[in-house]
Amino acid sequence: MLFVIDFDGTLSVGDTVDAMLERFADDRWKDLEDEWLEGNITAIECMKQQLDLVEVDQVTLENFFRGIQLDASFIPFHKYISQFSKVAIVSDGLDHAIDVATRNAAIPEMPIYANKLTFKPNGVSISYPYRNLDCKAGNGVCKCQIAEQLSSDVGGPVVLIGDGKSDYCLAKHADIVFAKGKLITHCEQENIPFRRFQTFAEVLDVVKKWDSSKKLPARALTGQQVA
Repeated sequence: MLFVIDFDGTLSVGDTVDAMLERFADDRWKDLEDEWLEGNITAIECMKQQLDLVEVDQVTLENFFRGIQLDASFIPFHKYISQFSKVAIVSDGLDHAIDVATRNAAIPEMPIYANKLTFKPNGVSISYPYRNLDCKAGNGVCKCQIAEQLSSDVGGPVVLIGDGKSDYCLAKHADIVFAKGKLITHCEQENIPFRRFQTFAEVLDVVKKWDSSKKLPARALTGQQVA
C-alpha cells in the first residue's frame, strides 16, 4: 500500500510557496498565479517566473521555512500507517522548504519528491528533477509517474491525500482520495469518489476502520462523497 501525501495546504496548514511570495516577492506573483489558475500558463512557467521575483538571503528564508505551521495530527497518523504502508510526500512545491519545515517539526523522515530549490545571491531558482515531459498537467512534479513507480515497488493500492490543482491528475487514478480545498470541487465535477477531510486526525479515524488486512474500500463506490 502507498500513501501519497501532498504538502502545501495538506501537511502544511497553508500554502508555503504563496506565503513565501507574499513575504519576499512583489505583487506581480499574484497575476502569474491567476494566469496559471486560468490555464493560460503551466505550473512550471508560473513558478519559475514567480520565484524570479523573490528577493531574500538564504538565512532569512530558512528561518521563514522553520516557521511553517504543519498539521500536528500528522505524526500519530504517520506512526499508524507506516506499520503497513509506504508513505511519501509528493509535492509540486519546494524540496528545501519541505525538508526544513518537517525536520523542525520533528516529522519522521520519509521520501520527499518535490521541485529543487537552490539559492543565488539574494534570491532563489528552481529546477525540476521529477518533471515528466509527457505530463499533460504541466506540473514540475508528475505525481502520477511517481505514484506508479513507488506502487510498483511496494505493491497494493494507492491512497492520495491532497487539496489542490497539482493533485487533479492523480485523483483520477488513485484507489482512494482524501480531499479538501479545490480538490473537492474537482472530484465533484469529475465524479471521482473521495472523502472530505480537514486534518490528518480525521483521515486516521477512517483508516482505522478499514479491515485488519488494511485493504481499501472498493474504488468503484457509487457517489462522489464516499461515506
